[in-house]
Amino acid sequence: MAAYVKKCDKCQRHAPIPHVPSKTLKPISGPWPFAQWGMDIVGPLPAATAQNKFLLVATDYFNKWVEAEAYASIKDKDLTKFVWKNIICRFGIPQTIIADNGPQFDSITFRNFCSELNIWNLYSTPCYPQSNGQAEATNKTLITALKKRLEQAKGKWVEELPEVLWAYRTTPGRPTGNTPFALAYGMDAVILIEIGLPTIQTEAGLQDDVNAEL
Repeated sequence: MAAYVKKCDKCQRHAPIPHVPSKTLKPISGPWPFAQWGMDIVGPLPAATAQNKFLLVATDYFNKWVEAEAYASIKDKDLTKFVWKNIICRFGIPQTIIADNGPQFDSITFRNFCSELNIWNLYSTPCYPQSNGQAEATNKTLITALKKRLEQAKGKWVEELPEVLWAYRTTPGRPTGNTPFALAYGMDAVILIEIGLPTIQTEAGLQDDVNAEL
């Protein structure tokens, strides 16, 4: 895989260049899966379908699972709907949401929404948004992935977003070497390259079918 990336022209031209040694970074991890989320707004991006040009991104600090949606504009009511649909209804009520001091995140509407659900709001400082490091790292990864896939047809990034998120969720990360999918669900997802190949999961499924027939 490393050798392939080194030879990939798009990977080399769009991959982010780290400026800070990893040993100087102090990442924050959540106490348990889906308890602590970092949220951020990315954009404006090239105008896409329905004039969508912003991306609302949420990343779980424990397993690095990512949820994201495209919007033409993002208001405080959009935040509450996003958190309810993409986080609470899928993974339960979180303990903490970390975001910047943007007007949507610091609005009375969003604060009251979180307060009613006993969600603790933490805010990064305006002059140092990197304090919400998980969201910042995720944003860079997603934008890099979108650039690799959409060099020419940049207006189609909304259509490509589900596949980019899937690739992110099923790619092993550091330092655990596990995928966000595996950390979230306790098993690896069956991906395209495994179709028709004898992997542990596909073989186990076939064996279950055989046992059922017997």
